[in-house]
Amino acid sequence: MRYISTRGGCPPQTFEEVLLTGLAPDGGLFVPESLPVFSPEEIRGWQGLSYSELALKIITPFIGNEIPAAALRTVIEDSYAEFDHSEVAPLSKLGDQEWILELYHGPTLAFKDFALQVLGRLLEQVLTRKKQRVVILGATSGDTGSAALEGCRHSNHVDIFILHPHQRVSAVQRKQMTTVPGDNVFNLAVEGNFDDCQRIVKAAFADQSFLPADLSLVAVNSINWARIMMQIVYYFSAALKLGAPDQAVSFSVPTGNFGDVFAGYLAKGMGLPIERLIIATNKNDILHRFISRNEYSITDLSKTFSPSMDILVSSNFERYLFDLFDRDSVALTDFMARFGKEVLSVSTQQWQRVRACFDSASVDDEATCQVIAEVFKHTGKLLDPHTAVGVKAARDCRGEASIPMISLATAHPAKFSEAIISAGLAAPELPEHLRDLFDREERYTVVPNDLGEVARFITTHCRH
Repeated sequence: MRYISTRGGCPPQTFEEVLLTGLAPDGGLFVPESLPVFSPEEIRGWQGLSYSELALKIITPFIGNEIPAAALRTVIEDSYAEFDHSEVAPLSKLGDQEWILELYHGPTLAFKDFALQVLGRLLEQVLTRKKQRVVILGATSGDTGSAALEGCRHSNHVDIFILHPHQRVSAVQRKQMTTVPGDNVFNLAVEGNFDDCQRIVKAAFADQSFLPADLSLVAVNSINWARIMMQIVYYFSAALKLGAPDQAVSFSVPTGNFGDVFAGYLAKGMGLPIERLIIATNKNDILHRFISRNEYSITDLSKTFSPSMDILVSSNFERYLFDLFDRDSVALTDFMARFGKEVLSVSTQQWQRVRACFDSASVDDEATCQVIAEVFKHTGKLLDPHTAVGVKAARDCRGEASIPMISLATAHPAKFSEAIISAGLAAPELPEHLRDLFDREERYTVVPNDLGEVARFITTHCRH
């Protein structure tokens, strides 16, 4: 398997090279040259596999023999042994053909654990063999940070720097990041929003001259292909439990950066019978505006009860546009160069292709709280605000009633007490392993919204 850049400016790369790079040198994102496609017979044969066994089936074609099979199996099994549910990603029923896919049973209570527990161990495998040190740099709107720190902090081969928007993540999200111990762990609170953090990270990857010569940056954001690859698995897992490949399913995905729903799009391309993918956004609705009316443009950022989706620029959307433009990197590069300067749209034919695959909805805070209260009243199930956005979008966009609709539950409700209380419910307790979270000592540094300041901090604190 080889990987190419959406911008077309670098030669094909191996999986290891993509793992250790993240953003392509030309500023694009890496995608596989081609997708593995599984037949209905193959998929049918996976029914009954454990989550780890299924993950190995799905990701091995993307890695080939670059990581020995026994080592890869150990990485996968060790990663998901950290989860507190035997099924890893269990389904729970909300109503008639309405399901929740629980993706919050990992150590940091969010779906990011599915990829970042694996990513940290893959990096350790590769860096140990290469006797190499790297600097991990990532931006988070809330959940990526703690999952990345938890997945990577044990490595002797990395220093990890996570940027989060100062005072724009929930208290639990912040404490989960800033209380992680370790001399190689650094949290930076940027005086800006998540898009500012993401912009700094991308600029740092584009010009790494501030680093010592023997170091390079590695991405833990979903710009790193390995993140997307691992998220494909739970789409197959959920669909198999409901009868795939003989039963089609639909998914509703709360998303701001498009990475999670892009994994579903790839699963469909790999042979999983997905009828519809619903893109669920909060008031920050750039993706909904594109899906619903072919308008791709930046508006002002709104602070909401679902902060992990308070994003204006969906970086993974470039991967989808690359496919939509029939992998024409010149057309894609021109489109991205005009983004932010004008209101963009695609051709009618292209937009029809978008509509054939996706639906979308934008859900405000009031509706989010109503769904939290309503679902709890009727089922006793407590949803976090991001999941509530997904459930509301699923109900608004529901198509064929006989097709199971699966909403992705992306985080534990205890991470977002403000929304739960606003829904008229009692604040949920943290799980036992985090019960003392607010008693733990925090370590973070507030920095200006400036690439130079961030680069100087990294240079001062990284080891080499």
